[in-house]
Amino acid sequence: MGITVFDKPNCPQCAATERRLAQLGIEFDVVDLSRNPQTLAQLVDAGYRQAPVVITPYATWSGHRPDLIDDLAQQLEAHRLETSAAQQGRMA
Repeated sequence: MGITVFDKPNCPQCAATERRLAQLGIEFDVVDLSRNPQTLAQLVDAGYRQAPVVITPYATWSGHRPDLIDDLAQQLEAHRLETSAAQQGRMA
């Protein structure tokens, strides 16, 4: 499951978002928008005006959103449990 955080240097909201994801054990990739001007332009064209921009399989948002990060953790855990149960069902 790909989770990407688009951040920029010296961004407290970016750092807080990445810290919370790491605390919850959520793996994610980081794209530094200061080094990727084309990506920045695409995100601006899509309507995003605040960093970080977080894209997950379940939702996309901008800014530091602890509520959505916690929702993401719950969704990932539910997916993990479903996958595990399905695999155990195949082994039975």
